[in-house]
Amino acid sequence: MGRAGLNRKTALATATLTLAAEFPDLDVLSRFGGPAFGFAHHRGFTHSFLGVPIDAAVVLGFVYLIWRLRGRKVKDPNLPPRWGMLFIYGCLAGVSHILLDFTNNYGVRPFWPFSEKWYSWDIVFIFEPVLFAMLLLGLIVPPLFSLVDREIGARPRKPRGRAGATLALLGMIVLWGVRDYEHRSAVNALGARTYRGAEPLRASAYPAMINPFEWYGVVETPAFFALAPVDSTGPEVDPANNLEIRYKPEETPVTLAAKKSYLGSVFLDWAQYPITETEELQEGGYIVYFEDLRFAGLPRLFGRRSRRGPLSAGVKLDGNLHVVGDVYGTESHQIFYPEPH
Repeated sequence: MGRAGLNRKTALATATLTLAAEFPDLDVLSRFGGPAFGFAHHRGFTHSFLGVPIDAAVVLGFVYLIWRLRGRKVKDPNLPPRWGMLFIYGCLAGVSHILLDFTNNYGVRPFWPFSEKWYSWDIVFIFEPVLFAMLLLGLIVPPLFSLVDREIGARPRKPRGRAGATLALLGMIVLWGVRDYEHRSAVNALGARTYRGAEPLRASAYPAMINPFEWYGVVETPAFFALAPVDSTGPEVDPANNLEIRYKPEETPVTLAAKKSYLGSVFLDWAQYPITETEELQEGGYIVYFEDLRFAGLPRLFGRRSRRGPLSAGVKLDGNLHVVGDVYGTESHQIFYPEPH
C-alpha cells in the first residue's frame, strides 16, 4: 500500500504502514499466560475495530520517538511527516490486517469486546502461498529495475515501485474473486445431496493450500457430521470419494463439566463444528478432547494421520468431575497445564 502511492503523501508512510500492519499480532504475548489464555486472547482486542485506532496510536508514538532520536531526519527533505495522515495510514494498515485474517479459515472477532462472535470468509488457507508470491514479487521486482538503472547511469526516479505494488494488490483482489466463486460452488455441491439418507442442516467448505478447486467439506446432519473432499469444478460431491462419518457423541455429565471449563467455553466460542471425545483414565478421572472438524482435513505432520486434527485440546477432570487442567499435543506426546483461574 505504501509503494502503491501512499508514500508520496508523507514521509515515514512505509514504516508506519508496515509496523501498524504487524502490530495486531503482538497478541502472541498472551501465550505467556498459558495455552488456554493465549488461545482465548488470540485475534482479540488488537484484531478488533475498537483496537485499530489504539494500535495505530501506539505505532505512531513509536515512529515519532525514533524520528526524534534520529534528529528528525527523513529521506526527502521536501516531504515532511504529516502526523494526522500517518495516523490514518496506521488505521488503514490495521484494517488490512483484519481483512486478511478474515479471508482465511481461522477467522477474526472484529467487534470484540462487544461481541465474541467469530467471522471467517473461508476462501484461502491460513497461509496462502499464491498470494504471498504475488505480494513478494510486487515488492522486490521494482528494486531490481532500479539496480539496472544505476548500472547504466540512468537518473533514478523517486519513489518507484508503484506499478508493481498496484499490480500485486489487483492480483490479490482477483485471487479473492476466484476463490470466493469456487468456495460458493463447493458449498452448493455439499448442500445439494443427502448423506446416508439425511438432509444437511448446514455445510461448509474449507480451502486447500494451493489448488483453488480443492476443498475440504464438512456437513452437519441431525445425527452425524460428514467429512468429504470436494472438487469445486464438479456439480456434485462423490459419495465414494473418501467420505468420513463422525457421529455426534452423547452428552454426559462428564462432557457438560468439560464444556463449562475455561478452555471448553473458549473453544466452543471459536469452533464452527465442535465435537468431543471422552477418554476414561485408568488412574481415575477423564479427559474430554475438543476438536473443530473444519481442521480435521489438514495434512498430518510427517505424513501420519492422527486420531484428532490440529488445534484440538483436552480438559482433564477428576473422578468428581472437577477440572484438573488442560491437555495439548499428540496422542503419543501430551503436555499438561493447570487450568487458568
